[in-house]
Amino acid sequence: MSLFLADSDSLTFLADELRRSAPEAAQTQISGLGIAADVKLDGLWLAFARQTLPDAVEVSAASINAWADRIIDTVAGHFPDDQPWRLHLWPHYGEGRAGLNRCELIRASVIERLKKKRRHLLRSMIDSDAVFDTQTSLVQCILTSPETGWLSTSLAPLPHTRRHLISSFPRGEVPLADDKSAPSRAFTKLVESEQRLGRRIERGQTCVDLGASPGSWSYVAIQRGAHVIAVDRSELREDLMLSPRLRFEAADAFKYQPPQTVDWLVCDVIAAPQRSIDLLLEWLRGKRMRNFVVTLKFKGHDEYALLESLKRAAPPLCAEFHLTRLCANKNEVCAFGVV
Repeated sequence: MSLFLADSDSLTFLADELRRSAPEAAQTQISGLGIAADVKLDGLWLAFARQTLPDAVEVSAASINAWADRIIDTVAGHFPDDQPWRLHLWPHYGEGRAGLNRCELIRASVIERLKKKRRHLLRSMIDSDAVFDTQTSLVQCILTSPETGWLSTSLAPLPHTRRHLISSFPRGEVPLADDKSAPSRAFTKLVESEQRLGRRIERGQTCVDLGASPGSWSYVAIQRGAHVIAVDRSELREDLMLSPRLRFEAADAFKYQPPQTVDWLVCDVIAAPQRSIDLLLEWLRGKRMRNFVVTLKFKGHDEYALLESLKRAAPPLCAEFHLTRLCANKNEVCAFGVV
């Protein structure tokens, strides 16, 4: 049984997505938290799942020390001694700091117990802000009350066929970036996609920004020292148009082709979702970029099923493919990955 977490306003869409992917699998909705379902994770893409807890089990523990013992029992004897591992621990009940305080005390108890009896596991336990990679095991623990919750382990090496389902961020939530100098808040979508992917636009790289105006995604790339080809019918903000790192092409974003393979395709163009899906697949099939971030924008909720064709077609063309409704998205989903 896996537990898929989602925003409360996305639970219905996640349930529909699961039914399309695994029509025979029984689903159990966990109030305000997510959906539990017995489905095969390899090759499964769920745009509306914020985080996945594989092999999740419901647990109960009467005290802070009992919680610490349950977590340690999950790790001891299962994780190799020298393998890095991380603990995501958070409350899903009540208001204020009561749940957070309990989780902090449980974490402290875990550390104290490891110091006394299992120092090798403490040495391999890494800070939650460190880089998360496929060689890091993950323990996730959600408290749904002071004495009840869910516990899950993901043992490294994490297969690439399910890495996109398991976020390196607790609960799958990424704090939104802040930059008041950007042309609009749209830049947060690009930054969040980079964080989830674990790579970012860097100095000296080449970047094509399709549907670039007013320029928030080009702004990010220029600030990093990348060279940008911005394609749109409308110009970008004046200071960006003057940047020596930007070349503006007054053209149709859907017809533009780069003269050679670029490091990044970024696209936040306002268009029907099928047009953006077709554009992304065309670029992937032509191997026109090495990395990509593309927003798919929806009107209403009736077209979410269009994502299924992208889930089938894109992964074989990529070394890594993600499809996620970001924390920064509204009625949108972002596709991002590595070719």
